[in-house]
Amino acid sequence: LRNIEGQVVDDNASRTIVGVSTLAPELRDFQGKSDNPKIEEAFEAGKLLAQKAKEAGVDKIIFDRGGYKYHGRVKAFAEGARKGGLDF
Repeated sequence: LRNIEGQVVDDNASRTIVGVSTLAPELRDFQGKSDNPKIEEAFEAGKLLAQKAKEAGVDKIIFDRGGYKYHGRVKAFAEGARKGGLDF
């Protein structure tokens, strides 16, 4: 409940291309400015994942929420990835 993590996985090759967590060094010192900083942190993590995926040559993905409802931090993570340039 404290952190969120996302990965871009190549299912055909069964390997992780890139992954990011709110524990990543780039986000370790993140300070949210709203009433719910975890939502902001998830959004920034999504943007960071998109940036790393684009550097690895991935532009289009399928978003698998892993059974979690599409709201709150999961939704913020997805919106951050879209804002970062990933196409779902």
